[in-house]
Amino acid sequence: MNFETLFLAQQQGGFYGIGMGYWALIIGTMVMSMLISGTLKRRFAEYSEIPTRLTGAQAAELMLRQNGINDVQVIHTGGQLTDHYDPTKKTVNLSDSVYAMNSVAAVAVAAHECGHALQHKQAYAWLKLRSALVPAVQFSSKMQNILMMLMIFGLFAFGSGGTIFIWVFLGTMIVTTLFTVITLPVEFDASNRALAWLEGSGVADQMQHDKAKNALFWAAMTYVAAAVGAIAQLAYWVAMLLGRRD
Repeated sequence: MNFETLFLAQQQGGFYGIGMGYWALIIGTMVMSMLISGTLKRRFAEYSEIPTRLTGAQAAELMLRQNGINDVQVIHTGGQLTDHYDPTKKTVNLSDSVYAMNSVAAVAVAAHECGHALQHKQAYAWLKLRSALVPAVQFSSKMQNILMMLMIFGLFAFGSGGTIFIWVFLGTMIVTTLFTVITLPVEFDASNRALAWLEGSGVADQMQHDKAKNALFWAAMTYVAAAVGAIAQLAYWVAMLLGRRD
């Protein structure tokens, strides 16, 4: 069975040209992500009510100074849960609910983003690899939707010539999936650095430390869900294309 026949066979009983198995994966991934995101938001709201002696910005500044980082600026960025570290500009960007708020949630998030600054300073290998992949991931993400349409159109319009669209589409999926997997050790390591600093610096007492740990755990689970979803979708297409080459 050639690739074109296999692809068309997989689409029988599908919806808008996509097999039902693929739709099941998409919906399942969305449900998992929504459940994890909902839990994260509830935990963040709960831990935002538990006060600490420092705001998120103050905690970030202190963590950076105590780790000998003097060339990273802590700045405010709009939105909710938009916190991130920008290695190109060397800025720790803290959102509305973190920058000026003195809560367990705010301090935990701020310390986590400073964990990325520590990774950058120490040339943490996984962070370097993730940063190197960013341009390829940005290109692949933009291309995937276009390539899916071209892939389906190519199979019908060009016969065997449409196979090239499938392989290029699969290539973009490999790039984006690899990025989500590489992100996991980066995020977990940043959280571990944050928790170690919170405990060692005395910024958070034991109860606050445990709640900060729980908040960062659920934040990390959002990346786990993204990785699981990406791997599952990639496995679906690989199985479809390579599973039956008779």
